[in-house]
Amino acid sequence: MSIDLYQASVPVFVQQLQAMKGVLAKAEAHATARKIQPDVLPNARLFPDMFTLVRQVQIASDFAKGCTARLAGREVPKWEDTEKTFAELQVRLDKSIDFVQSVPAAEIVGQEGREVSLVAGGQTMNFVAQPYLLSFVLPNFFFHASMVYAILRSNGVEIGKRDFVGQA
Repeated sequence: MSIDLYQASVPVFVQQLQAMKGVLAKAEAHATARKIQPDVLPNARLFPDMFTLVRQVQIASDFAKGCTARLAGREVPKWEDTEKTFAELQVRLDKSIDFVQSVPAAEIVGQEGREVSLVAGGQTMNFVAQPYLLSFVLPNFFFHASMVYAILRSNGVEIGKRDFVGQA
């Protein structure tokens, strides 16, 4: 049985990005209620050598838009990583959701064998589309989404598994 790359990517990205929007909204409300300075949570990290919350959101966004574009054979949209606030992160996530939803299923369905190349860490990486999505993108996407949750939870934001998973 083959897998439908569209169903395994776009709806998954949208669900998780929307869940991330909800988690960030709860984090902003938490910070406001507890009079936490506006830049504290966006710059929080789990450990000094790990990325900040802002960077984790940006990377999750990049995986969603980059994968969707590559699976469809499109140019990956280039966005500056200038977000610093919860409001700016919400805009970034909205833009990500809008982009991935704008790609018609017909551009992705049946592209399991498409060759995908990208540069990461200064090295070119070559994949076939299906393993690219299943073995590279989805684990990385969920890792960064999990880090957003973990950073906020470790800072006392009252969120749980349902917040992370979002609405199916």
